[in-house]
Amino acid sequence: MSRLCCRFAQTLTLALPALLLGSLLLGWTVPVVAAEPGTGVLSAEESDPNRLGWMQGFPPAPEQVIGQPDSNYFSFPKMRWTVCHFRELLPTKQVSRGLGEPMPLAYALDDAINDIAFTPIDGDEPMSWQASLNENYTDGLLILHQGQVVYEVYSGCLDEAGQHGAMSVTKSMTGLLGEVLVAEGVLDEQALVGDILPELADSAFGNATVKQLLEMTTGLAYSEDYSDPNAEIWAYNAAASPLPKPEDYTGPRTYYEYLATVQPQGEHGQMFGYKTINTDALGWVIARTTGESVASLLSSRLWRHMGAEQDAYFTVDSIGTPFAGGGLSAGLRDMARVGQLVLNEGVINGERLFPAAAVERIRQGGDKQAFAAAGYRYLPGGSYRGMWWSLHNEHGAFAARGVHGQTIYIDPTAEMVIVRFASHPVAGNAANDPTSLPAYQAVAEYLLNRSPGY
Repeated sequence: MSRLCCRFAQTLTLALPALLLGSLLLGWTVPVVAAEPGTGVLSAEESDPNRLGWMQGFPPAPEQVIGQPDSNYFSFPKMRWTVCHFRELLPTKQVSRGLGEPMPLAYALDDAINDIAFTPIDGDEPMSWQASLNENYTDGLLILHQGQVVYEVYSGCLDEAGQHGAMSVTKSMTGLLGEVLVAEGVLDEQALVGDILPELADSAFGNATVKQLLEMTTGLAYSEDYSDPNAEIWAYNAAASPLPKPEDYTGPRTYYEYLATVQPQGEHGQMFGYKTINTDALGWVIARTTGESVASLLSSRLWRHMGAEQDAYFTVDSIGTPFAGGGLSAGLRDMARVGQLVLNEGVINGERLFPAAAVERIRQGGDKQAFAAAGYRYLPGGSYRGMWWSLHNEHGAFAARGVHGQTIYIDPTAEMVIVRFASHPVAGNAANDPTSLPAYQAVAEYLLNRSPGY
């Protein structure tokens, strides 16, 4: 084996446990298990983790075990169990809800939502809302309308007491904290990252502004192409892994150390480039500015004041740094509370938690031209700001999005929040957007037009 192959194999061994920490969060298609010949990938029903018996029994049968030291626990269909059990595989840091009573959600369930019909993008035949749930491997979905729960369903590994990986929806939580600090005047969006973090002064981040981090318009030499053994993602994942490194490992050992190695490519501010390391750099900026980690700040600013039912948690690196770009797991209802808080521009349960200006900036969106250059087919006319995706459709919808189908979708016109956890076998949202986006719009139209008191 060549020196390059040996180095790649060593890095891959280190990186595999960290795939669920960050690498998968940007569109890699994970391995899949086929059903009968000619039928393609296992369906949602066929791949249900309860049906397949993953980790059932004391102990589970050897063929049903998911865990260390095996590194395939985020391959499909095992991932349909893993998305609800990250903390059983990796070290984590708590996002505390505090000791107070949770604030109950108001319910006005509407079963008619199941029968709402829509036509998928590029499709010819209508589909029902209910059918779309299995089509997109939904583990849990909740809809709020005017602050009331009108729809709630759980499947697969998730129940109402469970927690599910939010994947890159985590980025939007980190971005929201950043926008709150900017709105409060605590953080200057025009400040250079290198001035806040001298450790990054000589890296590609050094002369980028906080605003460019928030909009992911930095010029970074960083590839997340898994087919390329020289792609920077492998070194990033090796650094991120909380597991012990081999004795001969000489690379960076933490998120902090890796970020300092990132080199420039292109100019800042010219083009949108969705790269997880931007969020980890922002998480470091937030921590240095406030004296709190992203996990701690999410607790002190949101979780302890929004009436959360459960603690959330972050996966961490070897020194306990939360993975700001994708490491959050939380309960479905608590993510819905976050969505309602954002829809209400910082107010929930009659209490203002942050300035409305933070959400106003997110809703305004970023540079459409810079975004268009990235070529997102199903988000034409969209933009990115505060690490949220703005659709700029007629309803002014915007969203937090994560691979395998994670979503907080906010429609201000319909006063609607949809939160979905899922475990779609394909990582990239392009696999579920053709079904999801028209389905969300159809529900919004239904809620807008249904009769009072229905």
